[in-house]
Amino acid sequence: MPATVSLSSNLRFFAYCKIVLVRFAGSALVWAATFLCAAGALTFCATPANAVEYVDAVHYPGNEQGWDVFYDLARRLHRDFDDICGDTICEGEFSNMQALRYRCSVRQSDGTMGECVWVFAGSNAEIDAANGKVVTDARTWACRSPLAAQTPVASFYSALAGDRPLHAPLPGSSMTIYDGLTDCLN
Repeated sequence: MPATVSLSSNLRFFAYCKIVLVRFAGSALVWAATFLCAAGALTFCATPANAVEYVDAVHYPGNEQGWDVFYDLARRLHRDFDDICGDTICEGEFSNMQALRYRCSVRQSDGTMGECVWVFAGSNAEIDAANGKVVTDARTWACRSPLAAQTPVASFYSALAGDRPLHAPLPGSSMTIYDGLTDCLN
């Protein structure tokens, strides 16, 4: 919740408490109202121990501190995909497959990978000979990388540091990002 909304809600709550306490001053209800207002104050003022559990990999360990290493990996993955696309995954109905965005989440508290998803798009277009219309079939795919449980982000980057990260075994596994793509895109 944005700070301005939270502050506004808190002020309205405490103003309501004041109205209730003044209106019922001297009655038995004042004790109940005082208790409920105090409980509400504790609820509004409590801050979660770890408000953000997972962050985008570019924001781990801090805001944009993973930018360079993550986008270097994403660039190399795109290059790898472009190199193999025409001979493998991009044959068939969707021969114009395009790699869009690769994103990963990291648990802020300990640097453990959450998941990585690579989004792809492809289309097929044909001409309807009877009426001249272009008939299209456009699709997207969200392909998850087959990460092993509890993969440390440092191990992830280390394993994929070479020139061919698409075919590099992921930490704690014999699976590659390519294996995840073939399962997803075929």
